Amino acid sequence: MYQPLPIDFYQRPTLELAKALLGCLLVKETPEGIASGYILETEAYLGAGDRAAHSFGNRHTKRTAIMYAAAGHVYTYTMHTHTLINVVAEPEGTPHAILIRAVEPVDGIKIIEARRLGRKRTEWTNGPGKLTDALGITMQDYGHLLTKPPLYLCAGLTPNHISSGPRIGIENSGEARLKPWRFWITAHPGISKK
Repeated sequence: MYQPLPIDFYQRPTLELAKALLGCLLVKETPEGIASGYILETEAYLGAGDRAAHSFGNRHTKRTAIMYAAAGHVYTYTMHTHTLINVVAEPEGTPHAILIRAVEPVDGIKIIEARRLGRKRTEWTNGPGKLTDALGITMQDYGHLLTKPPLYLCAGLTPNHISSGPRIGIENSGEARLKPWRFWITAHPGISKK
């Protein structure tokens, strides 16, 4: 149905990739069907020197192992009760990743609605844990390469304008919390935080 983006799409500097992901279609194939959404918001984490990154100080754990893989792999982790999805960036050995914070639903609207039952449509995918619930992304996707099913990115829409600002929810990371490494499609109502 869709053509996944090639691996060379991911082979660019982290902050450039964080912006390039905006507008891409994030697709997840599940037994219930395909659910997808245009990426609206991302947040970059720049590895060993970034106090907010899970790999700060070259921290190498079972959880962060995939961050040291080549660009284009999936780094999922659990926060509270939600799975969050990141795109691994940079060449192998450089543990950078980009959190996907919000998407605009495209395919599988009924599937997404059932997975987000009782929530307003505007709240289905406007947060990193919400979008994974809605699309059916789980910890089983950890380490997957985004160039093939069941989880992949495709060309989507081209943002008219991209905004940037400080990352969210990392208050305990010192000056790192002030880095303007959160990117979003300007004025889109579907982002996680205005």
